[in-house]
Amino acid sequence: MQQYFLNEELNVNSTYELSKDDSNHIVRIMRKKISDKIYVVFNDEIKYICSIINDNIESVIVKPYEEVRGSNELPIKITIAIPPLKNDKTEYLIQKLTELGINKIIPITVKRCVVKLDKKKDRWDTIAKEALKQCQGVVPTVIDEIKKIDKLNLKDYDLVLVPYENEEEIFLKDILRNLKVKPSKILYIIGAEGGFEKEEIDFLKSQGAKIISLGKRILRAETAAIVTGGVIINEFF
Repeated sequence: MQQYFLNEELNVNSTYELSKDDSNHIVRIMRKKISDKIYVVFNDEIKYICSIINDNIESVIVKPYEEVRGSNELPIKITIAIPPLKNDKTEYLIQKLTELGINKIIPITVKRCVVKLDKKKDRWDTIAKEALKQCQGVVPTVIDEIKKIDKLNLKDYDLVLVPYENEEEIFLKDILRNLKVKPSKILYIIGAEGGFEKEEIDFLKSQGAKIISLGKRILRAETAAIVTGGVIINEFF
């Protein structure tokens, strides 16, 4: 069942008009008709099965039918900090991290970052929202404002992980399996496509970050981001 979003408070006795774009998608693409059901998420909090009561191509109207119980949201909060990548790699990464359930993406600047941001955040927010529809999540992935790496507040997190190609002894899986207390907030930091400068690693280590290896192969930044997120989620979900 397809999922849509409304920034409105839920009243089970009310009807709701969907946006023109969503209405067009429901009628023309999904070929839904009156009495068909769709998922609607209200205010990024409550997910309901809704019944279509008007299938106008520009203004589909729905009525709440039944609340969806249970959740596929992660039991911990996971944030990634990563520099913008070349070409459309950042857009691909936002899509995949949203599908995984990463809560927040913080674009960061590092010494080897060569990509300029311009005005991309609105597009990134749209990509994240569309990915959330596809994976039928409820809570959207937040894309933060860009920060310098030394402005990240690492003390806000229970665990900070930094994959680094020159680390050879400490592995991600060992860190996660040896934790004595389950963390509630995890941050992992991925370097630019050219990697981290050693002074950046030294700074992060001095702030309490754990420098880790993802294995013997050197991964692309976008691959490292997805792999690290996936391993963390697999450990706690």
